[in-house]
Amino acid sequence: MTDAATDSTTNAGKDTGTDAGTDGQAPLARGPLGMELLGFHREPEDAAFDDARVGYVLVALWHQGRLLMVRVRGRDCWELPGGRIEPGETPRQAAVRELREESGQEVAPERLRFAGFARTALGPERRVMYGALFTAEAGGPAPFTPGEEIAAVHWREGDEPLEGGVVQTVDEYLAALCRP
Repeated sequence: MTDAATDSTTNAGKDTGTDAGTDGQAPLARGPLGMELLGFHREPEDAAFDDARVGYVLVALWHQGRLLMVRVRGRDCWELPGGRIEPGETPRQAAVRELREESGQEVAPERLRFAGFARTALGPERRVMYGALFTAEAGGPAPFTPGEEIAAVHWREGDEPLEGGVVQTVDEYLAALCRP
């Protein structure tokens, strides 16, 4: 855990005034497509927040020190696998589903380790939402077939440059929080 992540942690449902972006402080990270990481909260996996819902998941999947990144077609952006939590689905179930749909990687729900919640602001309207971050170690890379949403996957070593799109710097920041 980094100092910045520690400083931005709040209790679920309570604003302690240290959450970046809400009191004039700079965000922890800014993404190339308008996303801002306002804070990172190490709360229990079933936590709820008063100011916004937990609406998406991200998975930092590692294999031999390399991080799985997916290139999203419509955004031409390299990101962590993840996406929206469907109605009736838990964040953990969504993480397993999104990882499989986007990358072909299969990880059993119990192998995922919950790392915390990213508090983000999206778009010009700065819509605040929480994302549940999970991490795991992959047994080995599974075959990948490009689809409608995901054009490519890459097991990234460190901060190596990635071709074909920009890298989501918010996701890089979050992955660093749960690096094995």
